[in-house]
Amino acid sequence: MRPTTTKSTMEMAMQKRFILVAGGALLVGVAACVDLNEDVIAGITPGSYGTQPVFEGMVNGAYSGLREFYAQERGFTVTEFGTDIYTKGSDGSHKYINDYTSQLNAGDSYFRENWDFLYRGINNANSAIDQAPRAQMDTTLRAQRVGEAKFLRALYYFDLVQMYGAVPLSLHETTAPSTVATRAPVDSVYDAITRDLLDAEAVLPATQIKDYGRATRGAAQHLLAKVYLTRPRGADSLSNETAKKAAGDFANAAVYAQKVINSGLYSLLPRFADVFDFRNERNKEVVWSIQYTADPLTTGNGNQGHLFFLMEYDAQPGMMRDIANGRPYKRFRPTTYYLNMFDRTKDSRYDAQFTRVWYANNAATIPKDANGVPKYKVGDTAIVVLASNADTLQYIGKPYLVIPPKKYTSKLFPSLNKFMDPNRSSVNETRGSRDFIVMRLAETYLIAAEALLRDGRAAEGLPYINAVRTRAAIPGQEAAMQLTLAQFTLTELLDERARELAGEMMRWFDLTRTWTLLYRGKLGNSDMKPNVQQFHMLRPIPTTQIDRTSIPFPQNPGY
Repeated sequence: MRPTTTKSTMEMAMQKRFILVAGGALLVGVAACVDLNEDVIAGITPGSYGTQPVFEGMVNGAYSGLREFYAQERGFTVTEFGTDIYTKGSDGSHKYINDYTSQLNAGDSYFRENWDFLYRGINNANSAIDQAPRAQMDTTLRAQRVGEAKFLRALYYFDLVQMYGAVPLSLHETTAPSTVATRAPVDSVYDAITRDLLDAEAVLPATQIKDYGRATRGAAQHLLAKVYLTRPRGADSLSNETAKKAAGDFANAAVYAQKVINSGLYSLLPRFADVFDFRNERNKEVVWSIQYTADPLTTGNGNQGHLFFLMEYDAQPGMMRDIANGRPYKRFRPTTYYLNMFDRTKDSRYDAQFTRVWYANNAATIPKDANGVPKYKVGDTAIVVLASNADTLQYIGKPYLVIPPKKYTSKLFPSLNKFMDPNRSSVNETRGSRDFIVMRLAETYLIAAEALLRDGRAAEGLPYINAVRTRAAIPGQEAAMQLTLAQFTLTELLDERARELAGEMMRWFDLTRTWTLLYRGKLGNSDMKPNVQQFHMLRPIPTTQIDRTSIPFPQNPGY
């Protein structure tokens, strides 16, 4: 069983040299063997599969697919859009994914592209795993590389099964074109994911200091915790046997989250803002991140997160677009519901992750008074985005633009700054070089808290959520940020994940995992409220997959 969109072994072999370049930011040592001028077809032959460089290249190629989904517009759109915390901005052509209209259908390019790229990553991982026994190299290192490939295969399948439900399950490389594909049951996909991660945990090293960005034991354990937390647990849509298998998932999720927390390898940084300091990407809170680079030859599309969450600051008085403030694509706007989750008297995260003050950088458009004198100068405040309408009184008579919540629009809103990239080469450069954090310890704490809460052990889970809240507290407000046992509910847990993890490509998964997409979406996102239905808990299977399959390939209900 395999999807019809994968490539043959020879096609993949012909691409390996290119894939090494595309993934070159990950491994400098291996990338050094790439020769862009060589004959690609002659460079990889069936007889060379047993060599260490080629095998290493195949493993590296399995990483390259991460950059097609994570930190890309198509990935952000299907994970942050259409939730309780993010709605549509003024620009972009996929607003119906937020609105859940009939245009959200099997023909949409983002659903097709995500499907294709994730399966391409799976097939690259399968190739490495299948070819591993032939690789003549140190057996311990070879086992680690296989562990990396299994970790990646598990991650790709986890993204797929969460979005599409039952999907084709292929655990071996595609060796010939095929139009035969069937959808494996959801529990079978999860079984394969957990097997891969348990295998990976057993062989991966605790750290990857030399090759930072490769999978580690902690990354496998964090992902296992999240997989166990997410695995469906409802006999209404699953077989009784599946429900029995999943009955202990919350307990397992807690166990694996605690393994990461208690490993001593990671720690919460003192301040929330420190996690996203561009000068401190490799910090103790990062469990695993996807590597990008400033080199245009190796970074692919780059980390594009800096583009999508910014308001239209550059069209306002006294402002113009520059590198420091970013290129505003205005795709994703925070909902009022989300912004109201913050207690700004206690919680530092509102001010830490939303840019609300902009400083004049364009003398030509600074407003002038009746005498023709500029009202302020370059470097002075040009825009203030207020967090409360009540704050407006403090700004009456100010010479700069003041935007209270009642004046927020699809172009003007608080801008998420987690992904800002001051090292871009030019003002309009879309390729960012910032690493994209996929797993960090604050989420591991929240996974432990949720798992224990839902396993009926709320008292054990409370310290984990409070640890995250303590770190987020404004100095002097640590005690006030603590939840009591009575306050520790799933609703509060989801609010906490929103405050901590917004924009990090998790929210739609959070809401579908907890079966709260409809309730919280309708509560928080007025644009999706009229249209979202229960069947939207899964994405549509791409039309291309169905049309190219020679046997009936069922679509998800509702599409």
